[in-house]
Amino acid sequence: MGQLAAKLKTAGFLVALPSVAWSRTRYLDRDFDSAMTDIDTAVQRLKSQGATTIVVAGQSMGANAALGYGARRNGLAGVLALAPGHIPEDQNYQDRLGHAYKQAQTAVDAGQGDKVSGYPDINQGRKKTVSMTAKTYVSWFSPNGPAHMPNNTAQLKPGTALLWMVGTKDNMFKRGEAYAFANAPANPKNAYVVIDGASHRNTPMKGAAKVIQWLKGL
Repeated sequence: MGQLAAKLKTAGFLVALPSVAWSRTRYLDRDFDSAMTDIDTAVQRLKSQGATTIVVAGQSMGANAALGYGARRNGLAGVLALAPGHIPEDQNYQDRLGHAYKQAQTAVDAGQGDKVSGYPDINQGRKKTVSMTAKTYVSWFSPNGPAHMPNNTAQLKPGTALLWMVGTKDNMFKRGEAYAFANAPANPKNAYVVIDGASHRNTPMKGAAKVIQWLKGL
């Protein structure tokens, strides 16, 4: 995303690349809805620099969060969902995690939502244990929670266009438009873009020219 941001700046766009709750250095230190304020701060910074048309972009879990933001905030011109990831609503995903969100929900219900514990996570097929509060885990990993991408896509605010970009070497590619993109409210500027040969990791860079073209068309 840093390389994409550089290309966008060269093309004349104002760009903010903030440290956010799902970034590698902070990984899920806030629940989903609270994490939206990280984007609020970046949006206000851009507006203070003169930006009048706001688009929120993200890659992988960042795309999930960008869709969540678009479903919760008015006034966005667009959302860029680049190599979207994190699918808590998927049954196979939950099976691999052992439905650990239920354990976290039990802690929340018992008034221990702020207790930090180790919970399972999967990132592009690699399973690991991450430490976070029970309420944070529930918010990001519950199958019916706020990180449900198809639901958030369906709830994008009126006037917010969606660019969904996925590479042919990304596991998300197999899900096709029907997984979530087709849920988006009708907008003539919505676009589902496939990048031939791109992986989950390099889709933003391989698709940079198409991103710039789409942005200029808003």
